[in-house]
Amino acid sequence: MIQAKFSLEESQLRFLEQCKVYGFKDKSQAVRAALEHLRQDLEQRQLQESARLYAQLYDDDQELRELTASAIQDWPT
Repeated sequence: MIQAKFSLEESQLRFLEQCKVYGFKDKSQAVRAALEHLRQDLEQRQLQESARLYAQLYDDDQELRELTASAIQDWPT
């Protein structure tokens, strides 16, 4: 695995030193899990923002709403 050097605040280091209490085998596993959680959270936020923007476009475009309605008219249910 690749190693990296970074700085932490004192409170973050104290928390990380308790990693085994939270079920992690070591500090590295805890940091990897935290980074993966952050990555997933950021991706989810991007998806939500994208969905919000598409919904806004849909709401603002009467022609698109009519086109969508006509396309789903014959859609099997």
